[in-house]
Amino acid sequence: MKQPWLKVLLSLGSGILMSLAAAPLNAWWLAWIALVPFWVVVSRSQESGRSRRSLLYPLAWGFGYHGLTLSWILGLHPLTWMGLPWLASVAIAVFCWGFITLWGTAANLAWAWVMGWISRRPQREARSQKPDGVEIFRQTAIAPEVGKSFRSTLTKIWVGTALWCGLEFGLNLTPLSWTSLSFTQSPGNLVILHLGRLSGPFVVTAAIVACNGLLAEAWMQRQDNARSPLTLVAIAAGLLLSAHAIGYGLYLQPLADTPANALTLGIVQGNIPTREKLSPGGIQRAVRGYVGGYETLAAQGVDAVLTPEGSLPFLWDASRNPFYQAVVAQGVPAWLGIFVSDGESITQSLLSIASNGEIVGRYNKIKLVPLGEYIPFQATVGRWIGRLSPIKSSMVPGRTDQTFDTPFGRAIASICYESVFPELFRAQVATGGQFILTASNLDPYSEVLMAQHQAQDLMRAIETDRWAARATNTGYSGFIDPHGKVIWRSQPRVYQLHAETIYRRHTQTLYYRWGDWLTPTLLATAAMLLIFQQVKNLHP
Repeated sequence: MKQPWLKVLLSLGSGILMSLAAAPLNAWWLAWIALVPFWVVVSRSQESGRSRRSLLYPLAWGFGYHGLTLSWILGLHPLTWMGLPWLASVAIAVFCWGFITLWGTAANLAWAWVMGWISRRPQREARSQKPDGVEIFRQTAIAPEVGKSFRSTLTKIWVGTALWCGLEFGLNLTPLSWTSLSFTQSPGNLVILHLGRLSGPFVVTAAIVACNGLLAEAWMQRQDNARSPLTLVAIAAGLLLSAHAIGYGLYLQPLADTPANALTLGIVQGNIPTREKLSPGGIQRAVRGYVGGYETLAAQGVDAVLTPEGSLPFLWDASRNPFYQAVVAQGVPAWLGIFVSDGESITQSLLSIASNGEIVGRYNKIKLVPLGEYIPFQATVGRWIGRLSPIKSSMVPGRTDQTFDTPFGRAIASICYESVFPELFRAQVATGGQFILTASNLDPYSEVLMAQHQAQDLMRAIETDRWAARATNTGYSGFIDPHGKVIWRSQPRVYQLHAETIYRRHTQTLYYRWGDWLTPTLLATAAMLLIFQQVKNLHP
């Protein structure tokens, strides 16, 4: 594998295989082998970390995985309805896709650099004597000793796994996050996703990376005619089976829901394209669709109705809002996604309206979409970037300590993009959230995003052990049980109403109690292993 172009192709193919594991194709089993070629390329590359060429391998993998998985972002085009020229619309869509892809790829660059450093760093100083008695030292790297030091190999795998989890955790703290490796298992592998109840989504990532690392190191040891490749394969098989066995045990736990905790909820999927929503005709269509849908579901005897994010395309004003007037007339509670003005700023909000018209809860979206709902570094670059949102006023994020009360107890609220941030859900479980309500507007994107967004909500339902109701503008609206089973899912790009029974729950998972304890544990032990190995090499 001396040709750089072959290494680039292998890295790109590895990333593409990982992307195929994710929704909507759901070839989840590929994730357990897809990282192997990239791991081998990074470990074998003599140029890694020493030349610009070494950057091509993680870049190729990142564009193969993040780029293909996030290709739905190109659905931003056309933006001509906002008055933008066709060429500018294409440029904006490509820029957004490329920037977000590179954002995720930056973590792969960091991972590849560290793994390359581990593969090159001196392991021991072997002494030899010159004829004149002067000592010289010969440094040997990890790569030639893979077959000789089984312990070093396991250390490398442990460090690689810990580093990948740590980088994913760090990305999830930023405004842009979507493509965790754990996400490749949703919704196809519900069993392994139950490991999320132990320590959140990164425990699934850890299992995937470790399994790939073991197989990659086994392949390299086989190439080196080493004695232990079968041992590494056996460990990989044991890890795969034991992880799924633990997940299966959690999956088999009965829900044990009681009729006293039942709620029959209705969902209205309005199917109003964003490019039409702000026109006079679009506003009338939204009022007819959501008010009429609410009244139909109320007549069916539901306990409450959930609408999508920004379902009514105008600012909240109870005295003039037809949906609010319908709630007062019908006496059935509702959760309305709408824009709320607080003077000079606007929040993307979900209002909890009681049967008597009282607003008993309000949740403001915390994780706003960069460039879509706010301009990063607005004071410096906002003057020339241009706004990609039809909302002219500045949106502000909600507080991280919000709670969302309803007439039926406290709920876990999430608005659209927030579905990718598990800590937001966990924090609301800690304050008494009993069920999940997700309001989203997935227009103008394709069905690929709809499937991936449902996959994110499915993971959050499993991790928190809560029922989830999700209302979207264009699809897939639906209901998910705490084991990740989709009870009902709407069709894309149709107007649709549906009612389903969910249950309030008060269970507490290990993840709820301890949070993501695995990632810092992996990082701390990886650091100690490296230090121990270095000390031992200096003093053999």
